[in-house]
Amino acid sequence: MHITMMSSMRIKLTLDPDVEQLLRREMRRTSKSMKAVVNKALRIGLGMRSKSLRVPPFKVEPHAFGFKPETEPDGLNQRVDEMEADEFIRKQAR
Repeated sequence: MHITMMSSMRIKLTLDPDVEQLLRREMRRTSKSMKAVVNKALRIGLGMRSKSLRVPPFKVEPHAFGFKPETEPDGLNQRVDEMEADEFIRKQAR
């Protein structure tokens, strides 16, 4: 078995202010060093580039709710509101 050691690379990097704020927040949250947080973020971000970002198509499957023919499905919210108002009035009359 042959194992190759990777060497570290030291670079100077200028961050945008919003990125710096996110980096510092993550360092506080995880109690990890800047090096550890940056390396993890780069691994995640660069690793995502190699993965397909295709999202499966959204599929709507119809469902028969079994409403009676005289029931207007578009009016159900109005009916619920009426029932809540009736219940409120009934409680107030006690």
